Amino acid sequence: MSCKLPVRAGLVPLKLWLLVSNQPASMRLAFPGGAFAVWGHHRYISGQTQSRGPDFMTDRPSKERIVSSAHLVSEDAAELSEYEFGLIIASNAFNRWITRCMTASGGGDLSPLEVLVLHTVNHRSREKRLADICFTLNVEDTHTVNYALKKLLKNGLVEREKKGKEQFYRATIAGSDACANYRKVREACLVDAFGALGGLNLEDVGEMAKTLRALSGLYDQAARSATSL
Repeated sequence: MSCKLPVRAGLVPLKLWLLVSNQPASMRLAFPGGAFAVWGHHRYISGQTQSRGPDFMTDRPSKERIVSSAHLVSEDAAELSEYEFGLIIASNAFNRWITRCMTASGGGDLSPLEVLVLHTVNHRSREKRLADICFTLNVEDTHTVNYALKKLLKNGLVEREKKGKEQFYRATIAGSDACANYRKVREACLVDAFGALGGLNLEDVGEMAKTLRALSGLYDQAARSATSL
């Protein structure tokens, strides 16, 4: 039996993004006009909510979108919700991968940020300041990077030297070896698997990287705008 939602008259827009899956009717949330939503993992479908009765969902959907937050989808930019869901699962998968890879490389039990900081410090064998590392990784909370550096120092993977008022960090021999071993594991576990995918153009991956960097600027600007509200 469908559970009715307390939707007031006049507050339901002409177009709704509807959640659809193969769940039983008892899990459906009934909306005015025959539209319904389903609890659980879902897909978005664009449709009309005019008074059309129970056969509302029999029409062919104009487009399906995979999203995670139904309440955030905008009709003006539904693609952003798709992108955000992809970004969420990709970032979690990436974080899980780099920690497992570092452990397999003999670098110890490090957090995702600590792994990234180590690679950044080791990058091109150049000394770097805390501000340089934060700027490269686009991390606003410098204390999190500072804590990561302290752990890497304790583990003997990086070292620091004071020059004037600035502290400069560089990878130790152990840190460089950990990064080198990381590369070997990466080649064996990730790069080989990537090559076996087939049908994935490397140039397309490069274009996706450019798009990600461009969209990161969009979110940075949106964050600044939200701060001024």
